[in-house]
Amino acid sequence: MTPIRAIGLSKRFRKVRALEDLELEVPQGAVYALVGANGAGKTTAIKTLMNIHAPSAGRAEVLGRDSRRLGPAEFARIGYVSENQQMPEWMRVGDYLDFCRPFYPRWDAGALVHQFQLPLDRKLGQLSRGMRMKAALVSSLAYGPELIVLDEPFTGLDALVRDELIEGLLERIEGAAVLISSHDLAEVETFASHAGYLENGRLRFSEEMDSLGARFREVTVTLGAAQSAEWPAEWLNPEWSGPVVRFVDSRYESERTAERLRAMFADIREIEAEAMPLRAIFVALAKAARPGGARE
Repeated sequence: MTPIRAIGLSKRFRKVRALEDLELEVPQGAVYALVGANGAGKTTAIKTLMNIHAPSAGRAEVLGRDSRRLGPAEFARIGYVSENQQMPEWMRVGDYLDFCRPFYPRWDAGALVHQFQLPLDRKLGQLSRGMRMKAALVSSLAYGPELIVLDEPFTGLDALVRDELIEGLLERIEGAAVLISSHDLAEVETFASHAGYLENGRLRFSEEMDSLGARFREVTVTLGAAQSAEWPAEWLNPEWSGPVVRFVDSRYESERTAERLRAMFADIREIEAEAMPLRAIFVALAKAARPGGARE
């Protein structure tokens, strides 16, 4: 069973196309990072997958069931935390967790409460943003969900709180599938196994992190003299500095890239290729997507 599958999933708000023909799979046991610029459609995608927004076209399957027919049995297997998680601010943390407990067949919040040092006697409305996110995460992990969906959980948190949330998450996700959207790409890269890049509501790629890291390289070519050439579409953001050109190869293969460069330029002195972290890949794609940018 694939925990999450989208087939031609689209969402429109009147004339605005927020999500277009999304084809996506989150495999069992994967930590899938959905990345993209602000307004790319990440939150819309997650809410449509979870049927918080009804799809305008296409469909989604969650835990093997049409997302439009999810019921209590499925919700007891899904943990969901959003950037603006709504919780009853008048309730104390301990009372809130006690309130949630009867809804789930399994419940074990004690270890996470201790790990996060949650103040059980304080009201939710009196907590800092970091503590509120910890409380939300505890309430969504305490019952051992098979699928964990996190929508921008790290926004506005300091580095220490982010590390604590990630540590608590990683200790509880064995065997579960995780779908997470986040702008904190450096943090996500440390534990994500798959990544998908959304741009203007369309998924541009979806693949394993190892595959993604292997095919993107920042290439620097030193020539005998400045030259011009027709630029392949998959070579992004070329920048010239005299006889030196730098670009991002989004389909990098060592021998193939070198052969293409030698066919384009008569006098190559040196070719260097460096691996790129997820954040650098994201920046390169976002820059290429701007009007006039060199696209993949």
